[in-house]
Amino acid sequence: MLALRRMPEIVDYISRDRPDAARQWAEGVFDAVDELASFPGKGRVVPEVGRPSVRELIYGEYRVIHKVRATAIGVLTVHHGRRRFARREVQGDR
Repeated sequence: MLALRRMPEIVDYISRDRPDAARQWAEGVFDAVDELASFPGKGRVVPEVGRPSVRELIYGEYRVIHKVRATAIGVLTVHHGRRRFARREVQGDR
């Protein structure tokens, strides 16, 4: 899963200058994702995808893109908001 590959990369990048901030950032992302269990419709529809089931939370400068399913929430990717988003990052998850 792309999100699981990206998280350590992002944490490593942040920790180069601010190790404590990297840890706090990662914990914050996981806390935000945990909230989705209670509020699965939280966040907006990802404009590049346009499907109501593919939504995003904004956490700092990052987009936490997730899919709302009938029985679960799946985090698809974590993406820096300033970088161009490629729809193919979530296309395999229909």
